[in-house]
Amino acid sequence: MPYRVLLSIALTLWCGLAGASEWKTAWTASAQGPYPSGYPIAHPGLRVAFPDPQAGAVTQAFRMMVRPDIWSARARVRFTNVFGTEPVTFAQVYMGLQQGGGAVVPMTNQQMLFDGEESLTLEPGESRWSDPVFLPFFAKLGPRFLYGRKLAVSFHVAGQSGPMTWHAQANGTNFLSAQNVDAVSADESERGYPFSTASWYFIDAVDMLAASSTDVIVCLGDSLTDGLMSTLNGDDRWPDALSRLARAKYGNTLSIVNAGISGNQILNPPNYTYSAKHPVGAGPFAEQRVERDVLSLSGVTAVIWLEGINDLHHGHSAERVAAGMENVVRQMREAQPALRIFAGTIISTKGAVVSQYGSDTVNRERLALNEFIRTSDIFDGVVDFDAALVDAETGMMRDIYVPDSVYGSAGDRIHPNRAGYGRMATAVRLDAVLPKR
Repeated sequence: MPYRVLLSIALTLWCGLAGASEWKTAWTASAQGPYPSGYPIAHPGLRVAFPDPQAGAVTQAFRMMVRPDIWSARARVRFTNVFGTEPVTFAQVYMGLQQGGGAVVPMTNQQMLFDGEESLTLEPGESRWSDPVFLPFFAKLGPRFLYGRKLAVSFHVAGQSGPMTWHAQANGTNFLSAQNVDAVSADESERGYPFSTASWYFIDAVDMLAASSTDVIVCLGDSLTDGLMSTLNGDDRWPDALSRLARAKYGNTLSIVNAGISGNQILNPPNYTYSAKHPVGAGPFAEQRVERDVLSLSGVTAVIWLEGINDLHHGHSAERVAAGMENVVRQMREAQPALRIFAGTIISTKGAVVSQYGSDTVNRERLALNEFIRTSDIFDGVVDFDAALVDAETGMMRDIYVPDSVYGSAGDRIHPNRAGYGRMATAVRLDAVLPKR
């Protein structure tokens, strides 16, 4: 019997035992361009691991750590070569429970297949889901004890990859082998991964097979959602903090995932060509990336969108940015009419150390854009992030939210620190964002 038929039968039987189930996105990291374009934070030097960015990975192993927001016994991973210029072959793909550092908990590493095959070749521009993989430890531990833990997705790039599709700012540590080594993905120890990286490569989503009633919220935006200046390995971006706040009420029935890209804009660049020849560090503009980063994800119920300050910084008016937001909202509603779309107000950058962000002109346009967001009828609701962080007397971000959590610097008055991201999370009323249960 063909492998796909057997797989379908197995999944049908499992779903029947577990109740109505569907794929739901549990983790995402928006692909933004080819390495090294982008804005990684606290990033180690990679001249030994990747001596030639145009050659990319060369017969090399990756161990990427991802933190699912929901858990089940079945998972799958989406691999992507969307910004590549050469075919990439992935072999020896495994998923297991992170023990610590680059090590995997013994006896949890499970091999992943692609239509029953042990390897996958992606042409430039392609993305592909793996076959479902069974996570045997789920039955023993359950979501209560797995929440907050990380999965290790290990894979071997066979041959030369060419420019590598990545998400620059992981705000966490992942692991790499040297070049020209044998596959070490099946090895649960960390000895085959001597190099570290603070970015994710070649994967952009993880799904879990979950109850059909599970809601998925996508947090779409720029560096304020990507978590610039949050704590390295602290998992304290505002979507992370929101997830922890939600856990007591919603448990394993709500997944909150992060589709932020540092530097991203609503209006620019208008013609990103998805190639490594002319990379843009901040990734495609919102209208161009929303299909892959929101609409193609599994089981999305709602979007919380915080974006626009980078457009104002680059000289666009509030009126133009508002028109761009209307276009993106229209695109999402045409694709998924039931999708609930919430907009976040743009937080104050008054007094920012980067002068253009802190200018009176940008602040004036920011206030006008926030007025549009608060009063427009195109959204299902508003999350007032600015009101949560602003000092009413100065119009600036409150001092307590300014000092940087990563480098220990004075902060930039554009990005909040750990305390500020936590305060942003409390501004979200999930009972309003989610459909009635």
